[in-house]
Amino acid sequence: MPRIIAVIQARMGSSRLPGKVLLDLGGQPMLARVVERVRRAHSLNDVLVATTSEAQDDRVAEFCQALGTPVYRGSDHDVLDRFYQAARICEAEAIVRITADCPVIDPVEVDHTVGKFLRSGSDFTTNRLPPPWHRTYPIGLDTEVCTFNALERAWKEADQAFQREHVMPYFYEGIPIQDLNSRKDAKAVSPRGFLVLVLNHDPDYGSLRWTVDTPEDLELMRKVYLHFEGRDDFSWLDVLGFFEQRPDLVNTNSGIQPKTVFDVDHRWK
Repeated sequence: MPRIIAVIQARMGSSRLPGKVLLDLGGQPMLARVVERVRRAHSLNDVLVATTSEAQDDRVAEFCQALGTPVYRGSDHDVLDRFYQAARICEAEAIVRITADCPVIDPVEVDHTVGKFLRSGSDFTTNRLPPPWHRTYPIGLDTEVCTFNALERAWKEADQAFQREHVMPYFYEGIPIQDLNSRKDAKAVSPRGFLVLVLNHDPDYGSLRWTVDTPEDLELMRKVYLHFEGRDDFSWLDVLGFFEQRPDLVNTNSGIQPKTVFDVDHRWK
């Protein structure tokens, strides 16, 4: 078995909801919720938080140290470099990419994605791709897995801002959209020779938004944690059941447009 490390990206400088990773969610900072949920995945050897070297992220580093979670600090906008350096330092052979704005990330889904990655022999396995590709899992369960060798190649070769900021596009960029949009797991070889596996779910729940990028998203996730009385041991299917009981909840953040693979922070230089 390869050494598999989950790297959780976290920073205070969100453009739409500054400081969101340490905002309260049912009595705990959101980052604590993500870290604790990811730690429950059985397929991982360790969990590490990758934040920036900016002064505003001193709080993130201090919080991780208090949690007993390893932390790496690197580039703010060149997230690919930050991600690669974190993986290199912890001697990962395979890396699971998680973002700290996904407070209902499911350890069972992490294990499911890692298992598919290992069995397929792919360079990159994911349960989502950003627009213009279609997704079938709720936004907020996002789990991406790659080999260290593939990540190192992307780190060396990627030269576009969106490739560096979004970390993984170099693997799947150029694959025709129709080759990966499916209700079944889809496999394709990218123009750069990477074997890519995209996991799909039937029925399609891709319209559900369970991430935190705006005040409306935060309001919705606070309702979820209130429903579960501040616990964080619920599954994504439990959340789905809550939404089926309360279909009106979808209206809380349904008008928010997800970022495309080509969108970059205006502060990128």
